[in-house]
Amino acid sequence: MSTAEQQPDNPAPSTPDALLGPADVRELAAVLGVRPTKQKGQNFVIDANTVRRIVRTAEVRPDDVVVEVGPGLGSLTLALLEAADRVVAVEIDDILAAALPATVEARMPAKKDRFALVHSDAMLVTELPGPAPTALVANLPYNVAVPVLLTMLDRFPSIERTLVMVQAEVADRLAAEPGNKVYGVPSVKANWYAHVKRAGAIGRKVFWPAPNVDSGLVSLVRRTEPIRTSASKEEVFAVVDAAFAQRRKTLRAALAGWAGSAAGAEAALVAAGVSPQARGESLTVEEFAAIAEHKPAQERPAL
Repeated sequence: MSTAEQQPDNPAPSTPDALLGPADVRELAAVLGVRPTKQKGQNFVIDANTVRRIVRTAEVRPDDVVVEVGPGLGSLTLALLEAADRVVAVEIDDILAAALPATVEARMPAKKDRFALVHSDAMLVTELPGPAPTALVANLPYNVAVPVLLTMLDRFPSIERTLVMVQAEVADRLAAEPGNKVYGVPSVKANWYAHVKRAGAIGRKVFWPAPNVDSGLVSLVRRTEPIRTSASKEEVFAVVDAAFAQRRKTLRAALAGWAGSAAGAEAALVAAGVSPQARGESLTVEEFAAIAEHKPAQERPAL
């Protein structure tokens, strides 16, 4: 067990420093008239020790430009500003987005010019203000964690290091290796971009309201060299999606639609050096890429 995992997750009392404690979070929410909703996946971190632990685990450096998705009331934002050069926060909620700059200015005035807010849905963001981001650190809403993570990694290739807090079950899937029963589409697609590993566990008591599930930290370090393949990301992901859409079937059967026929799927698999009797959960991202390279040419229907 890592040092990070051994640290307690008991909420600390409100501290006199710039970070938000339990009383600060509840007071700020009350002033704004904010009631966390399950629909938006809102669970605010109320423990200063936990957000500092996240920043340490993310290995945020003084020269980092960090993008944060879903900053909420600013608990993690303030901890990131303590450690990074700049922080860009992407927030979809109108009330939270309007309030966050004032919170930063009130609690960390020396860093207000190092903070930028993007009021938008993270899935729609195609550019960020200021220098290119070097790190992504976020407490991601459970209901959109995987698509948001993959979208940010795809659109901002300058992000070298990522640490996200997600539902424990999602963390397990993202970090799973081939052969693991929870290995699936998120595992393979995350591996396309980065080396992925579990980076710790987070208890329920550090959130308000306390969720009914545990949370986990996932570390993703961008590949220094992309997967070596002549297939495009879209072509590789099409194979991945097809393979896991019917994960109980052999790849020969599961990829029949993708290849145009079961025989075509078998030919592509054999050419890629993969057994037609294998199943998707046993393959690495490199093997999926090899299959994509050998997709049979589709015959055009006669006119």
